[in-house]
Amino acid sequence: MERTLAIIKPDGVSNGLIGEIIKRIENEGIKIVGMKMLHLDRFKAEGFYYVHRSKPFFNSLIDYMTSGPIVVMVLQAPDVINRWRKLMGATDPKQAEPGTIRAEMGLNIERNVVHGSDSKDSAMYEINYFFKGTELVD
Repeated sequence: MERTLAIIKPDGVSNGLIGEIIKRIENEGIKIVGMKMLHLDRFKAEGFYYVHRSKPFFNSLIDYMTSGPIVVMVLQAPDVINRWRKLMGATDPKQAEPGTIRAEMGLNIERNVVHGSDSKDSAMYEINYFFKGTELVD
């Protein structure tokens, strides 16, 4: 079994897409073992996205991720990191395959509805950033 972090970003929450995204996750046989809604403050958002701090889009990313509530989830299934990334689609919705979440719901490369860990190492870091072990169920 593998775990990964998934985020429904502020545009997904404000556009009423939480239920549809969760439905797609569950339809893929992926189990949600942790979930909560929160509103990131600037400090928490900057800490989460610290790897991008030197990139030109960092400030707009932080402004966006603090603009409204998000839903953070821990997903569990065999090969879930790759499966969730495939379900999300490419970062840029214009380049995402038809039928993926970002192709159907994303607005642009920044407002692309969802986030997913890109490796086992980042999944471990990201899950622990938002969840205590006692908050996850099996």
